[in-house]
Amino acid sequence: MTVKDTQAMIAGMTPIIVPGDWVFCSVTGTDTIPPDAFAVIQEAEGTTLILPEETAKADGYQSSAVMQLITLQVNSDLEGVGLTAAVATALAAQDIPCNVVAGYHHDHIFVPKTQAGIAYATLLDVQNAAN
Repeated sequence: MTVKDTQAMIAGMTPIIVPGDWVFCSVTGTDTIPPDAFAVIQEAEGTTLILPEETAKADGYQSSAVMQLITLQVNSDLEGVGLTAAVATALAAQDIPCNVVAGYHHDHIFVPKTQAGIAYATLLDVQNAAN
């Protein structure tokens, strides 16, 4: 069952740190998409791949800084309002950049690996404050 109410989404977000190091890469043309890509995003300028760092290195992709993935376990409704804003606002207050990728069932937050611990604690604080 999906959760659409803003307060309920925040109260139930239950973040988890997903093991592994992730990077964002941009490719053009007919590059092969690695099977372990977390996401593939088509843009006018090229295709963005979110890949395990080891895959990006092995395949010779230019990549972003190393990111940590935090998944919000709440089954948020795609038409729910406010969860992304609450997450981004809380992380911005800690000077932590975040890149949010929403899947059908969950929201996935990519933060710099060096700030993942603080980001995780911040999200737990936001969740606890909503309960």
